[in-house]
Amino acid sequence: MSEKTVVHTSGEAQAFWMLGGLYEMLLSSDETNGATTVMQMTIPGGDGPAPAHASGIRDGLCHQRHCPLQHRGEIFEAAPGSLFHIPAGTVENFEPTSTVRVLITYTPGGIDEFFAEAGERAKRYEVPPGA
Repeated sequence: MSEKTVVHTSGEAQAFWMLGGLYEMLLSSDETNGATTVMQMTIPGGDGPAPAHASGIRDGLCHQRHCPLQHRGEIFEAAPGSLFHIPAGTVENFEPTSTVRVLITYTPGGIDEFFAEAGERAKRYEVPPGA
């Protein structure tokens, strides 16, 4: 972790539009010496990271609504307040049935660099127009 305290207030995060959703970088890998990236994703129903893919270690907390999570061929219904831990290399995907907000911690960090490069800088803290 970083040797310094990091404090962000609401609305300060870098935000990107990608895959029909809003991806807010609440804590970047630069701020944690590469240890962690924390993101809040707001994803409309029917959108999300598809197809199934393997990724790094992730922990997520579903804020609102239900979000089916497919993990190793099994489907879990993530209700508001649900916590999930996905080990590195696990094949998974999720496709919310309605708009969801999910807080995700990635360890190690660095995925924020991918979203910054692949996404479009959000003009507002909301899902992109037409999503």
